Amino acid sequence: MEQIEIIQSKIYEIRGQKVMLDHDLAEMYGVETRAMNQAVKRNIERFPADFMFQLTTEETLNWRSQIVMSNSIKMGMRRNPYVFTELGVAMLSSVLKSPTAIQVNIGIMRAFVAVRQIVALPPVDKYTELKQYMEEVFADQNDINEDTRMQLELINQTLAELQTEKRLEEMPRRRIGFVK
Repeated sequence: MEQIEIIQSKIYEIRGQKVMLDHDLAEMYGVETRAMNQAVKRNIERFPADFMFQLTTEETLNWRSQIVMSNSIKMGMRRNPYVFTELGVAMLSSVLKSPTAIQVNIGIMRAFVAVRQIVALPPVDKYTELKQYMEEVFADQNDINEDTRMQLELINQTLAELQTEKRLEEMPRRRIGFVK
């Protein structure tokens, strides 16, 4: 999987916002989650509510059930995680200054842009595409049916004329002349 695709798979929608979990970000940056969160807390003025927030217990349980995390303590999830919006991830680059953090941050920003483009330009709905195709087929079929109907009328009219001519030919003629 390409790096951007890996990052995109770790972008979730929570509270109507695209966010990344502190655990995933720390893993990508190559630091402990605890160390990253401490760096954020030392610079908390850089992370307003639209940059970062902590999940409620209900949101955490809902999120865990969606990703089927069986043992949250073993996975390092003893508390509700912090999540970072795109702006918060960008701000992390000013808090985490290692070369790895800078490169990872660039990849994450590209992934957020790619997700935004996917949302802005959704793929063509297959149902709508199929419906449009069927409408075109039915329109073509109606044109063919109209042509066929006109041809059948012409055939019926020609047959009627031929039958009329045949009846005229089959009518017994009176002989002209002297009849005994």
